[in-house]
Amino acid sequence: MKELGLDSVAADILGPGFDPTEGLLSRLGYGDVDIGASAGLGLGDSEVGTDDQREDADEGRPAPAAPAPARKPKQAAKEPGALPDPQVYGARIYDGLAFDTCHAPSLSTLRAWRDSPYGAVGIYYGGRARHCPSQPNLSRSWARGAETLGFRLLPIYVGSQAPCVRNEKKRAFAIGGEPWDQGRREGAEAVARAKTLGMAKRSALYLDMEAYDRKNTRCAATTLLFIRGWVREVRSRGYFPGFYSSADAGIQHLETARRSGVRDLPSVVWFARWHTAAALYEEPVLRPKAWHPHRRIHQYAGDVSESHGGKRLRIDRNRVDAPVAIVR
Repeated sequence: MKELGLDSVAADILGPGFDPTEGLLSRLGYGDVDIGASAGLGLGDSEVGTDDQREDADEGRPAPAAPAPARKPKQAAKEPGALPDPQVYGARIYDGLAFDTCHAPSLSTLRAWRDSPYGAVGIYYGGRARHCPSQPNLSRSWARGAETLGFRLLPIYVGSQAPCVRNEKKRAFAIGGEPWDQGRREGAEAVARAKTLGMAKRSALYLDMEAYDRKNTRCAATTLLFIRGWVREVRSRGYFPGFYSSADAGIQHLETARRSGVRDLPSVVWFARWHTAAALYEEPVLRPKAWHPHRRIHQYAGDVSESHGGKRLRIDRNRVDAPVAIVR
């Protein structure tokens, strides 16, 4: 597309978060809503997601050491639909360890954690299904302060959930009867909320879809339409749309959709697979060359207590090689 000069035109029209290759190279782009492509993609048991109270905590696992460089996929035939480096389109990449926690920590706590192995923090900044909707520390000044302390931000939006979500407490927030339109409305809200925190265009925003029954065909089709609507709206406003879910639920569902040529899929995947070592490119439900380069986050441990500098937090642990927020 660069020879044709279409990438800059597309960015001008659709915003700088737009990956022009996601329409032609990967067939995951920006065409009309193809509801038929979503139908029948209801594809297991899986982890419970990020901001819930969970029973399967990795409590006994010790704090991680500083991460080794991300292990890249082995050289192989080019993956059909392979995407370019998102930095080409203005993404800010973080490669290292991150933690997320239900309430955004105070700046004094982050200051105490500067000597930890973590260089980024996931924040639950919006969405009607957040487990911790009250966020007394979260503000534009807090976001700037976190950046000043050396922490990159991973903004997590916990919007409407799959009707077949496994966590019964989340069923009160089920996607309604117009999933595409609802996804677009919530995508617009996700961007508006990000702007209030000083997150500029080209920032990544991550939709949190807790584990659901992807084998429930009707529910899976509804959920996929919602996700695609959210992605379309976020991307059209110049932000990079990311997606968090259990590896064996939402992530496998989206990977199946990707292989089927479904459009309007996220630019980045954040997969939860606990009780294992951090491994970005060894996830069995993802093809090694898919969602690459700089398009993966692995949540490898959850609901653990960890202390640094005399400050204790209950966190999930993540290995990141992906876009983060750009705070202004």
